[in-house]
Amino acid sequence: MPKVLVVDDHPVMRAGIRIILNQEGFDVVGEAENGLAAVEMAHELLPDLIILDLLIPELDGLEVLEQLNVSASGCKVLVVTEMSADRFANRCMSAGALGFVAKSGGLSDLTNAVLAVMNGYTYFPCIAFSPTLGADVDVSEVRRIASLSAQEQMVFQQLINGLTYKEISEAAKLNCKTIGTYKSRIFSKLGVGSLAAMKSMAYRNGML
Repeated sequence: MPKVLVVDDHPVMRAGIRIILNQEGFDVVGEAENGLAAVEMAHELLPDLIILDLLIPELDGLEVLEQLNVSASGCKVLVVTEMSADRFANRCMSAGALGFVAKSGGLSDLTNAVLAVMNGYTYFPCIAFSPTLGADVDVSEVRRIASLSAQEQMVFQQLINGLTYKEISEAAKLNCKTIGTYKSRIFSKLGVGSLAAMKSMAYRNGML
């Protein structure tokens, strides 16, 4: 029976994934709610498959992929996340993940993805140029936005949506000083000097 490690910071999501995997004959040998625990448990449990969210505390999903060096270890990783496919699917593939499932599509896609990956295939049906991006979009801006880490992408999305530091802190389980640090990094990577400029960039790229 294939062993699976589920990595997601939402207990309800982990429970839902566990039910689906158990129905398909997989053995969920561990659950991790943050990136550091995921890396430790992966080395300890040696699972055949890791179901990995990108937006998790401590280390984000991309950092977990880097730490595990999945291409060398042979461990199969399937990313299941709410993060944008057009900005993260290719990055996950490059980091060694064998599949990408968007949570917005519901967990019904999870079964197909798991079976494909475990049978030696990849599962990236979501990779495509975003239909929200017009021909006049500055490609350099798209690349700068895509360069944000998963945690930076989360803070970026919440800032452009008008959330306060306190609201972001509560949602992401981070302190306000850390949110400020992320904001500074985001400004630097995007080449903007104000929240208004960042919102303008987001609007130009179909994110608002």
